[in-house]
Amino acid sequence: MKPAIKLLSLVVCAALCFACGCAQNEKPESVSFQAMDTFMQLQVYGSPGTAERIKSQITRLDSLLSPTNESSDIFKLNREKKSTADEVCAKAVRRSLEECKSTGGALDVTVYPVIREWGFISGDYKIPEKSVIDNLLKKVDYNNVEVNGNEITLKNGAELDPGATAKGFAADKAVETLKNSGCGSAILNLGGTVAAYGKKPGGSLWRVGIADPENSADYVGYINCSDKIVATSGSYERFFKGSDGKIYSHIINPKTGYPVDNGIKSVTIVSDSGIKSDCLSTALFVMGADKAVEFRRENPDFDFVILTKNTALVSEGIRKSFTLSSDKYAVKEIN
Repeated sequence: MKPAIKLLSLVVCAALCFACGCAQNEKPESVSFQAMDTFMQLQVYGSPGTAERIKSQITRLDSLLSPTNESSDIFKLNREKKSTADEVCAKAVRRSLEECKSTGGALDVTVYPVIREWGFISGDYKIPEKSVIDNLLKKVDYNNVEVNGNEITLKNGAELDPGATAKGFAADKAVETLKNSGCGSAILNLGGTVAAYGKKPGGSLWRVGIADPENSADYVGYINCSDKIVATSGSYERFFKGSDGKIYSHIINPKTGYPVDNGIKSVTIVSDSGIKSDCLSTALFVMGADKAVEFRRENPDFDFVILTKNTALVSEGIRKSFTLSSDKYAVKEIN
């Protein structure tokens, strides 16, 4: 997972440079830490102690939701198939299942056994035999997860990993804390899921960069926004080159069990909800460009920037707030 951490650190630094550059007369509370397998950085203005409280919330969430931490609720659930979880964990799982359903299974939080078989959990990468994948796919179906109160049950050998939703859920909880603290301005980068809260001190919008899939130290464009959560998923974040010379990314199609290879380089989602942005960035990547556009027309409560080979597909809701900074792409507005 180290390549992803390096990339997300670059994104964090750049995003927060923009934040600091406009707040010359007000010093933020700044906190940096490692959680959810990535580097996070928080900058909160005018509310001392809030950034530390958010850090504590996120590290606690990480301890509950990690499928590899033997003391977590999710690890226990995957082992025992039925357990009573912490209330926050149960809520996170319930929200994740809602997003799985809304995307028709393009996002599926039970694809964990397949991801593990490819080596994306351990770093011991391999191309599994098709028969192995086919057997594992029998366990993959978000409908195999039931949540009743705080009790969670896994059926048919399912295993759960809220990794595609955890940072978004954490962002939503962080925004709740910011509102309750009376804070008017903050930029929170939770490893590529960015919460732009309020406006910058001085009144201008936050500027969130979209990484260049071919050069993670650079950006293809920027989104100016406030009170939005921006999440990006890309095939460049974690991948390996197989013995066949082909590149395999960590984003797995839960229907086929194979890494997605549909011409999309990255998907960035902008919405009012962290878990929605986080989930849809993965789900639309899996869907492919055509189905993603159709999905957004049927569900217009979010916006996107989808990078394909040489085109940046930008939904109409953020076209005026999106600035392209790379000559590698041509912008196509999607109505």
